[in-house]
Amino acid sequence: MKASKFLLACLCACIMGTPFGAYAEASGMPLSSAPQAMDLPIEGDMPSLKGAIGWLDAQPLTPADLRGKVVLVDFWTYSCINSIRQLPYLRAWARKYKDQGLVVIGVHSPEFAFEKNLDNVRQAVKDLRVGAPIATAIDSDHGVWLAFNNEYWPAIYIVDAHGRIRHHVFGEGEYEQTERVIQQLLTEAGAHNVDQALVSGDGKGIEAAPDLANLKSPETYVGSERAENFASKGGHLFNSRSVYAAPDALSLNHWALVGDWTIGKHSAVLNKVGGRIAYRFHARDLHLVMGPSENGRPVRFRVLIDGKPPGAAHGIDVDEQGNGTVSGQRLYQLIRQPEPITDRKFEIEFLDPGAEAFVFTFG
Repeated sequence: MKASKFLLACLCACIMGTPFGAYAEASGMPLSSAPQAMDLPIEGDMPSLKGAIGWLDAQPLTPADLRGKVVLVDFWTYSCINSIRQLPYLRAWARKYKDQGLVVIGVHSPEFAFEKNLDNVRQAVKDLRVGAPIATAIDSDHGVWLAFNNEYWPAIYIVDAHGRIRHHVFGEGEYEQTERVIQQLLTEAGAHNVDQALVSGDGKGIEAAPDLANLKSPETYVGSERAENFASKGGHLFNSRSVYAAPDALSLNHWALVGDWTIGKHSAVLNKVGGRIAYRFHARDLHLVMGPSENGRPVRFRVLIDGKPPGAAHGIDVDEQGNGTVSGQRLYQLIRQPEPITDRKFEIEFLDPGAEAFVFTFG
């Protein structure tokens, strides 16, 4: 989960710091064996959606249009792993309860500038299968985000048939409770024979639930504004352009740039062939949000883990030899390792110039 004040003071509120109960269902652990009526407070009226600059898979919607429906509003952004891992549940709920009065709206509110690009968002919605019956509001100017006074990716708000917010969830998890709220509000709205079974939400590939027992590495930003545990030698993190050298050793959750890089507030861009990023991590999965820089040309890369090709530990965007290509601005899964999970040294070497790296995330 990420928390933000209109993106200017974004801080990591990663899974490790989130109460265990919020993720119980993600590992298959039920929170209750039978539905129980909940006392759901009224948290205020649903704000306007007029801040959206466009819509995908729906005509523009207003609170008046939605009156009489139960509405689930999900704030997300397409490069956020926490948002991605939530998608199996959103898709399943949208399909299961559509005919009983549920409307699911995904409000795409970007974190990085490239997520404001409408072509990028359209491609991500297609790749991540976030089409109808989910309606996507394009919130590139954060008008809807501000109307809801939201601070998190992802964040769910559930609105009853009278247009009142009755429940919210910040971050991944609480899937059983969320579905029980949906069922209860649909029943209150007059839906008959609401199925009380729960969806499985069984995420595959990049959407798989995090391995919490082995997750000991936090979200780590590469840009100077929020970077921590930077360990490179020869150069300074806040220089616009420097040649960096690898440290003698990397401690857990420390990282380093090697080569000729230009570091900005939100990212680092490789200027010459052969640059690397190294990170000592402890997690099943390692992801890196990256893309080609302004020229848009694909960038080839090679991944190593403890100095060797990843083999069976390769992610979906890498082959067993560690080879891959940066072809778009998105999250790339580079490592998914089998047990036993231990501290490992990850390295990515870029075989072409122009790679732009934003943030590491883990699972």
